[in-house]
Amino acid sequence: MRGNIFVDTNILVYSRDLSEPAKQVEALGRLAVLWQNGTGRISTQVCNEYYTTVTQKLKPGLSKDEAWQDIEDLFAWQPLAVDKKVLVKAKTCQSRYQLSWWDSLIVSAAYYSNCSTILSEDLNNGQKYFDIVVENPF
Repeated sequence: MRGNIFVDTNILVYSRDLSEPAKQVEALGRLAVLWQNGTGRISTQVCNEYYTTVTQKLKPGLSKDEAWQDIEDLFAWQPLAVDKKVLVKAKTCQSRYQLSWWDSLIVSAAYYSNCSTILSEDLNNGQKYFDIVVENPF
């Protein structure tokens, strides 16, 4: 059954972004529900993007130790490794849906994480990719 929710990097970043208070509140609320019901999923790509963004691009950002603690906490969501099968599915996704490579990797990881939904600001709200629906919480 596909009941998991894949969380794109931007949702995690907004949960730490003091410069976007409305989006921060929404992101924190969505993440709290996923923590409570155990259905949040991510990939190693999301972990990498999150760590880089919150330590180098956010103003004010997180320390490397704070960001790493977040990553360790997110290990509970079973980050899917970007391996050969994810890459092959991403190539199919990119060709079929005309997405960027990075977005195709997100969709592919969501597919292999048995997700019904992708929470993302970057993909089109309501769009379906391989029967996975995108929801923009903002």
